Amino acid sequence: MGPTFWDTALWLLLSGIGLLWFLHNDTAASPLRDLVLPTAVLAGAVPGSRASPGAAVLAANGLCALGLANETTPATPSLLTLAVMSYLMGSRATTTRTSLLVFGASMVVDLALCAAVGVPLVWWFYVLTMVPLALLPPWLAGRYRRARAALVRGGWERAVSLEQRQRFVAEQARLRERTRIAADMHDSLGHELSMIALRAGALELEPALPDRHRADLTELRAAVSGAVDNLRDTIGVLRDAEPVPTASATESVEELVRRAVTSGVEVTLQQEGTVPVLAPLADRAVYRVVQESLTNATKHAPGTAVQVAVRHGSDTSEVRVTNSAPPAGVRPAGERPMPGNRGLAGLRERVAVIGGALRAGPHRGGFEVVATVPHRVIADRPQSAQMPSPKAGSESTQQLAVARRRARLRFAAAFLVPGALVLTVLPAAALLAYQLSTCVLRPAVYESLRVGEKRAAVEQRLPERQFRYPSDEMRAAPAPAGASCAFYRSNSNLLDEVDVYRLCYSDSRLVAKDVLSGRPEGS
Repeated sequence: MGPTFWDTALWLLLSGIGLLWFLHNDTAASPLRDLVLPTAVLAGAVPGSRASPGAAVLAANGLCALGLANETTPATPSLLTLAVMSYLMGSRATTTRTSLLVFGASMVVDLALCAAVGVPLVWWFYVLTMVPLALLPPWLAGRYRRARAALVRGGWERAVSLEQRQRFVAEQARLRERTRIAADMHDSLGHELSMIALRAGALELEPALPDRHRADLTELRAAVSGAVDNLRDTIGVLRDAEPVPTASATESVEELVRRAVTSGVEVTLQQEGTVPVLAPLADRAVYRVVQESLTNATKHAPGTAVQVAVRHGSDTSEVRVTNSAPPAGVRPAGERPMPGNRGLAGLRERVAVIGGALRAGPHRGGFEVVATVPHRVIADRPQSAQMPSPKAGSESTQQLAVARRRARLRFAAAFLVPGALVLTVLPAAALLAYQLSTCVLRPAVYESLRVGEKRAAVEQRLPERQFRYPSDEMRAAPAPAGASCAFYRSNSNLLDEVDVYRLCYSDSRLVAKDVLSGRPEGS
């Protein structure tokens, strides 16, 4: 069922209430004003409240203002229409400023009409109490419903977002596993292939080797070099920028250097200080610095002397790998520099992630790699500690600030709106109570008044003001011809219908005194 169905149903409901009120209320004397015009206004205001809810409220308030012209009572079913339109305005997308402007305009129109028509005090009391009650509480209820619907909708959107984020985390875990595999392949397999190529090159230079075997070794060395290049390209596809720590090395630095010497690399190892017990990540970092440096030296500067120096301090260890300048013209065929220095970049990230530092660059015609590795690192840091705190301008921070501001405003409204209504109603109620309590003529004083007394003597015993709101039946009661009558309440009870005393004067004398019942006939 679409909006048209609900708008039609609401129009029929409000129009039906107006029809019942018209049929069962004797004060509804004008079919055009009390029935036809409200029905026509509702036909435009109900569907129009979707696009312009403020205009719909003003239209409903116009019907209420039209009811103030009724001489009998200002109450009309349009007050219910005003409450419904105010609720719809709160439940639909309107700003608080716009809503308050609409409320202010409605009150200004009603009060101005009261002043222009000169309505009795009860009409003023009606405008100052019933109209605000029809505007503010339904509007607050509509705002609450809209906020609750937005909260539910936001919860479902957040659930969908969390599901998508969970899938993203699973994908990231898969990519991290690929990165770990790529790092292990680059660390171990690349080093082994470089050693095989180096040994093949050394055997190729053996003088006693037959030419047929020498050609086979040349092809073998070229094939291994091509495999290294293919491996590097594959690693470049699999790896990402995030360093992933791998397991600790299965061999020590001494064994790595010894194996490189066996493969024909001129390597020397120098260690200073007491060898500490390193954390697994730190031990692996030291091993990787030496391994990567030896691989780069044998690949890019074959035939050079490599010096490995490891100096252990109290808290850190320094690893320095230096190779001399390569002899001219000894670069094996098919070899080319590694583009982008992926090995050194990954090595630098590996050292940085455990709190160390690495620098690499030319040194005296050769190349030098220097790494500072801390002895102790926190390998199992919680992920929440590594996550940066939200920035001041981030979306989540802004949403939190908006939610807190709205919560404070609505909390304040829960107290300020009833307080404002009380401050509005109490003065009007106090004024009405003052008006009714100062027009009470005590029964004993009434009994003491005598027909024929001078008006001046009578008025000395009367209350300070007359009762200004007698019913039409009281005003229509028979009175002496040409006499002017004044009305007074017989009781100070403000919540009950009391008898009214009528005093009629003619030629400055009291000519009649009557007791008019304030209760409806038959009660």
